[in-house]
Amino acid sequence: MERGILYLVATPIGNLDDMTIRAVQTLKDVDIIAAEDTRNSIKLLNHFEIKTPMTSYHEFNRYDKAEYLTEQLLMGKSVAVITDAGTPGISDPGEVLVDKCIELGIRVVPVPGAVAAVNALISSGQPTRRFCFEAFLPRDKKERLEVLEELRDETRTIVLYEAPHRLKKTLAELSSVLGTDRSMSICRELTKRHETVERRTIGDFLERYETEEPRGEYVLVIHGLDMSEKKQRQESRWQEMSIEEHLQMYIDEGLERNDAMKAVARDRGISKREVYQQTMRH
Repeated sequence: MERGILYLVATPIGNLDDMTIRAVQTLKDVDIIAAEDTRNSIKLLNHFEIKTPMTSYHEFNRYDKAEYLTEQLLMGKSVAVITDAGTPGISDPGEVLVDKCIELGIRVVPVPGAVAAVNALISSGQPTRRFCFEAFLPRDKKERLEVLEELRDETRTIVLYEAPHRLKKTLAELSSVLGTDRSMSICRELTKRHETVERRTIGDFLERYETEEPRGEYVLVIHGLDMSEKKQRQESRWQEMSIEEHLQMYIDEGLERNDAMKAVARDRGISKREVYQQTMRH
């Protein structure tokens, strides 16, 4: 029996006019639509007169429902996955189903459209050539701190999603870790009537939202750490170290001893032989 195809269909993030002709036709042609929230998606389907049966596929049933959907696909039925807004597989359970389909040899076809992260990035005024997408910061306090610490030395532009009720807390944490002077753009309600894109410093936004209540969905686009500043930070780390401690720092970071010696020599402007001689004395 010929297997069905899994379609990942992007839907508008606000403006219904962003729905593509291909997306509408795909949703009409498939046998099943797996929707993150059927109550929300029915409005979209009704608007485009799509009559295809829906089933729920969300964070809390992603494993069990993935089993059901792959069974349908193996029986030859075609399935389209949609989220509440944007592209499936980005900050939603779609990746679980895609992973299972690839394991089973089921074809996965993207039907492209809106992605809030990309729309925010290109309209932010921040550098776009290199960026990292962190989606929503973890809820777990320990894991959240670990991610924020990783971002401290990130030189790429950083893109985050945030809900209005957590925006103030996130701005305070970013200010503490990245500094108040770091340039950041806040993109709010993208593609909707009250869409805004503003570029200020983290400190400016923190001060603003002390008196203004956040409303809507937010994408934060943060300028990465300047490369020269990163170099200065790295230098300040080892300048107070002995050569042995400097070497151990790189070994602890996962470098092999030989590569760590090369790194120490490069940092200090000395030969690898000197590093070897210094560390072999002890």
